Amino acid sequence: MSDDPASDDSAGDDPAGDDFQTELSRARDLLDGDGVDAVHVGVVRDGEVDTTFAQRTDGDDPDGAGLRALALLAAHVRLVASEAGVDPSTVAGDAATLAGQVEQIPANTDQIPDE
Repeated sequence: MSDDPASDDSAGDDPAGDDFQTELSRARDLLDGDGVDAVHVGVVRDGEVDTTFAQRTDGDDPDGAGLRALALLAAHVRLVASEAGVDPSTVAGDAATLAGQVEQIPANTDQIPDE
């Protein structure tokens, strides 16, 4: 048995664990390879939030870099909305409100302001 929770054999007993492992494996596959132009990754581990964003930029196209960042944000908003069963505009509005209430990206879920 490994110390890596992703290799925990007990996940097979939990359908939600199977879904998580499937999506985690899919995320790893997406990151594998040379064709990645931009990536935004967020991880919550034991209540600690860590996030990073990186993209290949062409100094001649700052608008393209901004559009890639917005495209990743829009895709994330749609994913969260789908998981929550709400309209993407609801998630986008809530995210904008939350972003306006924090001075920096929270490093811990306890640092997210209450509504």
